Amino acid sequence: MRRVLIVHRLLVAAVTAVVSFTMVVSSYAETLGREGAGWLEKVDGYLVLHLKGTPYEMGVQHGKLLRNHVRENMKFLLETKADESVIEAGPLKVTPKSILPTIVKIQKPFVPEKYWEEMRGLADGAGLKVEDVQIANFIPELFHCSGFAVMNSATVDGTLYHGRVLDYGVDMKLQDHAVLIVEEPTGGIPFANVSYAGFIGSVTGMNADHVSIGEMGGKGLGAWQGTPMSLLVREVLETAHDLDAAVEVFRSHKRTCEYYYVIADGKTNRAVGIEATPEKLLTIGPGESHPRLPKPVHDAVLLSAGTRYDELVKRVEAQKGKLDAESARHLMDRPVAMKSNLHDALFEPRSTRMWVANASSAGEPAANQEYHAFQLSELLKRHPDAVAAVEGN
Repeated sequence: MRRVLIVHRLLVAAVTAVVSFTMVVSSYAETLGREGAGWLEKVDGYLVLHLKGTPYEMGVQHGKLLRNHVRENMKFLLETKADESVIEAGPLKVTPKSILPTIVKIQKPFVPEKYWEEMRGLADGAGLKVEDVQIANFIPELFHCSGFAVMNSATVDGTLYHGRVLDYGVDMKLQDHAVLIVEEPTGGIPFANVSYAGFIGSVTGMNADHVSIGEMGGKGLGAWQGTPMSLLVREVLETAHDLDAAVEVFRSHKRTCEYYYVIADGKTNRAVGIEATPEKLLTIGPGESHPRLPKPVHDAVLLSAGTRYDELVKRVEAQKGKLDAESARHLMDRPVAMKSNLHDALFEPRSTRMWVANASSAGEPAANQEYHAFQLSELLKRHPDAVAAVEGN
């Protein structure tokens, strides 16, 4: 397999003494495999999966190109963690393994057919039972992080930065199967999904129309009669050309549980926070307060909880007007990020640049790890090595 040195402008240089946040000018990329129009590469050690085509075709590409990762990830989640974890759903205490098939059944009428087709393709590609793939893809409905957007007067040059802290839990070992998925769905908007092998939904991502989104869980376990949160986020990435269209995705679908979102639009330098339950949808603009967010900051949307929210507000206020990509990344440092910090991402939607960090295999929080730099517009121009293997992972 030929190694290729690809030189491309991902980002402008910035260095810290603690954790490197270098804006990479050149990166080392290796094509690992090809399947149909899809392909897998490793960029500076980070897996990047390129998917293209119909839902089923993208699912097959995903399953074949990440076959080992998908199978190992699903096995651990469905055979180990699904029996260990205890979920409180109202007065009941259940394991994910016992409740997830019921959730799939309840939510089936609310899930577009294209997503069932993609899961079917993924199962066929990875050689798994489609029921297992479906169950694993509904796991995010059980786990209910921090997010922010700063812009205009809050940043050094007015640039909008959108940060996302995912605190799901490092004990799920998802970080061992981390992958940046670059998708070009037939008839949809190309997008980047900060994800894990075997998952078609999203909790963190940005599309080629400069819209970025991140999710933060709340309460309401058991209110599952609606479209799964991760598929609503995916729908935003695939269909929303601007901020208003992104909000409309949540307004027009039947929602589940209680979730919060930060959505940003780099074209207009706008961002909002969203409180979403099955009964209501509330948008929170920059500088606006909310009973759970009592300390608004001008030109900032800040979502977190408890002392982590207080620390996030403190950091933004201390650096207001001075924030750039480097200092915005540090807004997500511990203790804003919890010990369970699975991944962190910082988006610059206007340029489609992004920085991603994952927890270590030993379980150290993502906030303490090296960030990897990418630019979606550049990734979409990439091509696989012509002599790479047809399959790999």
